[in-house]
Amino acid sequence: MPSKNSKKRFEVQENETIGQCLDRMKREGYRPIRRAEEPIFREETRNGEKVMEPIEKRIVFHAVKE
Repeated sequence: MPSKNSKKRFEVQENETIGQCLDRMKREGYRPIRRAEEPIFREETRNGEKVMEPIEKRIVFHAVKE
């Protein structure tokens, strides 16, 4: 059974390409098993109502230890 530390999330940093993130994962001994795009929201008030507006997306890789 895999240990709890065998999984890790890697987020593509602001000034990093997807390829650079994948290289960083490989250097740390991980391989990607899933890619997810998570929206980042900003809360705004419009006409007295709070509205959540997406402003960008974050790319996250779920990885396992090789």
